[in-house]
Amino acid sequence: MAKAKEVVKKFKMQAPGGTATPAPPIGPVLGANGVNPGQFITKFNAATSALKGKVVGVEVTVYSDKSFDFVIKTPPASVMIKDALSLEKGSGEPNKNKVGKLTKAQLKKIAQEKLQDLNAPDLAAAEKIIAGSARSMGVDVVDA
Repeated sequence: MAKAKEVVKKFKMQAPGGTATPAPPIGPVLGANGVNPGQFITKFNAATSALKGKVVGVEVTVYSDKSFDFVIKTPPASVMIKDALSLEKGSGEPNKNKVGKLTKAQLKKIAQEKLQDLNAPDLAAAEKIIAGSARSMGVDVVDA
């Protein structure tokens, strides 16, 4: 019977899908946590090649024998909202300066994609979470 590997460390980070490099900030984070940056970057870029350049969350598990596993999460809500509205960035003053309008249909689509990674029991709760993220970026949610 094979002995289970002992988990030494778990950590989360964000990296650009398909285009990650071992340069800072990714390389130092990996090295500090006992992960070979070259190995990780090769596997990560292969697994995220379809997400060229989109920032995604990664949960990395490091084992006692220096091996590792990683789970790719969906992009952050703010990145998905910016992509849906073709925005460069959110508002510096979201209560005063609005930078765009997100329709209910766009909101629902983003919530469906993010649902697996959110702490939400159903789609309606996920929509509220995404709407809150949109508001904090200076994006209005509209019915149209």
